Amino acid sequence: MRLLNNSSYFSKEPEYVKDEPTRLPLRQGALRLIPFRGLILKQKLFIRKTNQNMHTLDTKSLKSWFMAHQRELPWREDRSPYAVWVSEMMLQQTQVAVVIPYFERWMKRFPSIQALANAPLDDVIKVWEGLGYYSRARYLHQGAQQIVQNHKGIFPQIPEELSKIKGIGPYTVGAICSFAFQQKMAAVDGNVIRVLARYFMIEHDIAKTKTVQHLREIAEEILPEKEPWVINEALIELGATVCMRKPNCGACPLKKGCLAYRHNKCEQLPYKSSKTIIQRLYRSVAVIRSGDSLLIKRGVLGEVMSDLHEFPYMETTSTGGSGEELKEYIEQLCGTGVMWEYHLPIVKHSFTRFRVELKPSVFSVRKQAKAPASYQWLTISELERLAFSSGHRRIFHTLQQRKAMS
Repeated sequence: MRLLNNSSYFSKEPEYVKDEPTRLPLRQGALRLIPFRGLILKQKLFIRKTNQNMHTLDTKSLKSWFMAHQRELPWREDRSPYAVWVSEMMLQQTQVAVVIPYFERWMKRFPSIQALANAPLDDVIKVWEGLGYYSRARYLHQGAQQIVQNHKGIFPQIPEELSKIKGIGPYTVGAICSFAFQQKMAAVDGNVIRVLARYFMIEHDIAKTKTVQHLREIAEEILPEKEPWVINEALIELGATVCMRKPNCGACPLKKGCLAYRHNKCEQLPYKSSKTIIQRLYRSVAVIRSGDSLLIKRGVLGEVMSDLHEFPYMETTSTGGSGEELKEYIEQLCGTGVMWEYHLPIVKHSFTRFRVELKPSVFSVRKQAKAPASYQWLTISELERLAFSSGHRRIFHTLQQRKAMS
């Protein structure tokens, strides 16, 4: 398939004019007027000697490579729109090896859209526990309820209808339409962006929406009429296993045509300007027990840890807060005196842009008081059925192990 309009060959942003196009010779610095969606696109071109504005992608070689090297994955055995949807939501910012057992547990526990829609949210979050980015689980739950209520439990096949479902963005719409319904529609995730940015040597910033949109247009243009879904999945597979952040160009079926490979720029592309600033947090955690019950808080809607359970904690510094400060804090929280019992090992965990160090200590109340607002006293067996944030889950498991050994 031909790409006649690659922005990496443009010297500046396009300017739209309403004049009739004038044909000029294709020389260095020539001004070309191109019909574009009912307008005329005026752009100064810098034509490369190799005439790369006519560059093509060898979809035949890509397909042959994919058929020989594709991984065996459980969601490739079930091409139902529901299975595709669940797998694609799980795979967002999560490695395939991590997702596989979660996907299998999920499909066993919620085998259909109806089963997911009818499940309590706590059950959904518990099955998702440990996978991170819990909004994805809530979106699946809410989306299943939308499909049952608005579409009688049947996945819509129209992209515009799919995009109305909670949590389904452009990539997931493309993935469902392509892999489940075998429609000719691009599915452009980070893997595909990396492959196309290198192959066509797109040097613009992929943190910008217009660059990603241009790559989506390229992805749409290169899809063949016959089995376009295979090429979609092949591009994703290539980006995930070969054209990775550190590329393995020697194993790439497209290296002969790859412009970044030809110009030794694979390590530099794609270019992304925005960098996540890591923020470090230090917290003193109080595991407060009263008999067989522990004081616990459920994250409220809108918080990062929404619907997840955590022990009481206070923010400290890298040097840590004193035991007396923590004791005073929880006595005010509980409205009763507490007694320190022992420390638990320090726990380190991460979420989004945060790196967190938790310093847990176990306390007991002299007399159980009414749980403060947004907290509750729950038994160990009750807590075992609920989902924790990852760091607090490790604290809870350590506590269980210590209890079992005592």
